[in-house]
Amino acid sequence: MRRLLIDNDNLLGPGRAIAATREYIEDIKRLRQDAKGADRHALMELQTQYAEFASWLYQDLGDFDSAQFWLDRAFQWSHTVADTDLTSYVMARKAQLAGEMRDLVDVVDLAEAAQRMARPRSRLAAVARTYESYGHALRGEPTDSERAIDDVLNSLDRISGDTTPWGVWLNAQYVEVHRAHGLEVLGKHAEAAEIFTSAIESLPDGYHRDRGVYMARAAVAHAGAGAPDEAAAVGLQALTVASDTGSGRIVRELARLDKALVPWQRQPEVAEFRTHFDGLLAHES
Repeated sequence: MRRLLIDNDNLLGPGRAIAATREYIEDIKRLRQDAKGADRHALMELQTQYAEFASWLYQDLGDFDSAQFWLDRAFQWSHTVADTDLTSYVMARKAQLAGEMRDLVDVVDLAEAAQRMARPRSRLAAVARTYESYGHALRGEPTDSERAIDDVLNSLDRISGDTTPWGVWLNAQYVEVHRAHGLEVLGKHAEAAEIFTSAIESLPDGYHRDRGVYMARAAVAHAGAGAPDEAAAVGLQALTVASDTGSGRIVRELARLDKALVPWQRQPEVAEFRTHFDGLLAHES
C-alpha cells in the first residue's frame, strides 16, 4: 500500500494520499500493541517509513510545520529500530526540507550531519551531499556548491551497487536537477533553464507532479534570463500540473514566476499566464 501511495502521489499530488497515510500510521500503532519480537520490530520500522512519507506529502503540499513534525517523528522512531540507513536518510530529508524552506542556517549543517551518520562512501552519503550543494548555493557559495555536485556525480558508479533501499532514485539526472536549482539561486538563470529543460525531456512517464515542479522552476529561470515569452509558456504548462495535483511546491514556484514577470505584464503571453495563475489561486482559496 505504501508503494501504491507513492505512485499515486507522483500522479495525483499529495492531497489525496495524506489521509490514507495517517490512517495507516494509526493502524500500525494498533497492531503493535499485541505484536511481539520480530513482528513488533518490523511494524515499528514500517511506521517510521510511513512517517517519513507523511512528511514528504506535507512538504509538497507546502505545509512545512506538519512536514517538520512528521520528520521529527520518523527520526525518533528510526532510532528505536536501530536502522542506521533509515536514520541517515531521515536526517538527509531534514536537510532537504530546510533547503525547501530556504533556511540559510540549518541546511548545510543538517546535510553534513547526515553524511556523518551515513556509511562512508555510501549512496546515502551522496544523497546528503546533494542537499548540501543546494545549501551552499543558498548561502551564495558557488564554489562549494559546484564541488559538492561534482563529488556526487563522480561517486555514482561507485555507489551503484549499494544495497540500501533508500535513495535508489539518486542518478545523474536527479543530481543535475539539483545543480540547476542551485544555479538559479546563484543567478545563473540561462544555464539553469537549459538543465531544467533537459531534465523535463528525459523524465520517465508517471512523474507527472515532478515534471510540473521542474517546469515551474525552468519558467522562473527563463524569466531570470530575460525570456518572458518562454517563461510564460512553460509556466502555463506547469500551471496545468499544479491544478491536477495541488502541489504546493509548484504553486510556490509559480508565485515567484508571477512576480518575476511583472515588468512584461503587458505582453499577451505573460498576461495570459498571470490571468490563469490568478484563477488557480482563487480556486485554491
